Amino acid sequence: MENTSQSQILAQKYMMKFIKRIPVTFVKGEGLRLWDENGKKYLDFVGGWAADSLGHCHPVLVKALTDQAKTLIHVSNAYYTLPLGKLAELLVNNSCMDRVFFSNSGAEANEGAIKLARRWGSLKLNGAFEIITTLNSFHGRTLATTAATGQAKFQNPYVPLPDGFKVVENNNIEAIRKATSAKTCAIMLEPIQGEGGVIIPSSDYLQQVRAWCDEKDLLLIFDEIQTGMGRLGKLFGYQLFGVEPDVMTLAKGIASGVAIGVLMSKERASVFKYGEHGTTFGGNPLACAAGYAVTKYIVDQKIPANAGRMGKYLTGKLCDLKNKYSFIKDVRGCGLLIAVEFDRDIAEAVMYACLEKGLVINFLKAYLLRLIPPLIITQAEIDEGIGILDTVLASFNN
Repeated sequence: MENTSQSQILAQKYMMKFIKRIPVTFVKGEGLRLWDENGKKYLDFVGGWAADSLGHCHPVLVKALTDQAKTLIHVSNAYYTLPLGKLAELLVNNSCMDRVFFSNSGAEANEGAIKLARRWGSLKLNGAFEIITTLNSFHGRTLATTAATGQAKFQNPYVPLPDGFKVVENNNIEAIRKATSAKTCAIMLEPIQGEGGVIIPSSDYLQQVRAWCDEKDLLLIFDEIQTGMGRLGKLFGYQLFGVEPDVMTLAKGIASGVAIGVLMSKERASVFKYGEHGTTFGGNPLACAAGYAVTKYIVDQKIPANAGRMGKYLTGKLCDLKNKYSFIKDVRGCGLLIAVEFDRDIAEAVMYACLEKGLVINFLKAYLLRLIPPLIITQAEIDEGIGILDTVLASFNN
């Protein structure tokens, strides 16, 4: 990589050490293209960790932000604003949900879901407060969502963790049944585990979980922060499995890079009373205007369908590479959430080699790449990215 720039020196000097940053400084983005401060151009297959659903600086988003910033940026949640209601209506009309709470991030949306589940248990289940989650899940970086996450590497620095979570084997209905007790109030799952390695459940698993929740009057919470907003080829992941949750959380792609989180619920699960939950910045006019513009574009322009088509095309091209290179152990995914698994720990080296050649990809584990490009990706851009990846993988073929 290039020599350390002044921007990197400043960040290294003043920022807390919470992530090992890749030594490149991006200064401009357009569509699937990024430019660094030296003018080098890149093809982006990471999309802000699946947040840049419409790519970088999409005109629809830029206009919405510009227009709203000229009018009203923030007031407290004690008042109504126009973007607030418009985005809430749009989300409800295009989902199985009835009620909305806006926050600032996916983690905060999941915190809200945890609190909502506890209120459900308090009001409906004699004070039940435990939530069942699964191994390899990821639900956020706050203390409660870290406790809900089924990965020890995120939890170990913060023990003892808050009580109230049981983590069981993923894709195992019997494990969920066995873990359920009089203290259980909800089950919280990702339809497809993203951060855990793009793990797709068996075809009937989520339906079995839904039936169990109905039998025990538990809330079924779907964390759709990564799978929602068209990523899997449908607007929401639950639509692929024929299962409706009681509660759903969204973030990432809803505003194509602008920070916003969403907690949604069915009417029966909307048990908060006035004053029991809140936020200062959540639902502010600027974020809601961005979310409305992006979500409306995603719906109107049938962006999930493009994600589905391009996801199949990209997966096919990756499977061709798997047939070519024996060290590729697996290619799996749905829509534009795809993993490439190696039989050795080369993912980070592959990622850096691709970056040198102008392709931005994500190494999720030492042996695993994740491809989560913007949903507007074209076949030509896929061909370009695969060409770079093919060249890089050839250098590891020994």
